[in-house]
Amino acid sequence: MSAGQVFGLFVVFLAVIIACSCIRVVPQAYAYVIERVGTYHTTWSAGFKMKLPIFDKVARRVSLKEQVADFPPQPVITKDNVTMRIDTVVFFQITDPKLYAYGVENPLMAIENLAATTLRNVIGELELDQTLTSRETINTKMRATLDEATDPWGIKVNRVELKNIIPPAAIQDAMEKQMKAERERREQILIAEGEKKSAILRAEGQKESLILAAEAEKASAILRAEATKEATIRRAEGEAEAILKVQQATADGIKALNEAKADKSVLTLKSLEAFEKAANGQATKLIIPSEIASIAGLASSITEIAKEKN
Repeated sequence: MSAGQVFGLFVVFLAVIIACSCIRVVPQAYAYVIERVGTYHTTWSAGFKMKLPIFDKVARRVSLKEQVADFPPQPVITKDNVTMRIDTVVFFQITDPKLYAYGVENPLMAIENLAATTLRNVIGELELDQTLTSRETINTKMRATLDEATDPWGIKVNRVELKNIIPPAAIQDAMEKQMKAERERREQILIAEGEKKSAILRAEGQKESLILAAEAEKASAILRAEATKEATIRRAEGEAEAILKVQQATADGIKALNEAKADKSVLTLKSLEAFEKAANGQATKLIIPSEIASIAGLASSITEIAKEKN
């Protein structure tokens, strides 16, 4: 093989190497910032790309995914001069690779310092109790401030979260004692409310028991009264019916005597029979009217005369 052929093969091999080095495949969710002769040329999105050899170069590979920056605790002072340590977590996303590449030298360090100063400004306007109970307000204020400040850097701050708030040890002890006292107070309140409800329920039960007993006694009295009333009515009805029957029998007897045209002596004898029936009772004395007695004597005389004649 001649020297010319070797040189030709070398040139072809070198050309293939240069062509392969100019081929780039940009992954999904990434962007490449391309410089041509030291200046910004374009931004490659995901896909198959080629650049000019020697003149073009990939200046920066930028991830378009949402990223998380966890910063160490920062000392801050509240409005009532309490020093505490707070660490924050920032969720951000790169929206403009060009501004991200050329906007600031070290974006993460810039975000950390900006977050620390913003946190001090926000906490400096709040007292200790407000700081411990206003996390959502602090997060909102910090997110708005950081998002506005990082916009020229091509960064979008989506969320800012206070990961941990560490007050001084003395404040922690006081807070624990306060929480313990609050729990004991709530426990005593719950016990008192339970005893109160129990007493109320017992009183209501006794009241209902007395009411039911009174209602039962009333119902029993009503039933007894109704039974007595019914017995009295039945007894009176029986006596009235007996009187009616006696009167009816008497009236029937009188009617029969009238129809038989009985004289005075017959009526006198009927009277005597009535007294005879009365004498069969438990009475020890019997008073006979004088008219009946005289008639009885007359009847005896007539009987004796009749015997003498016989």
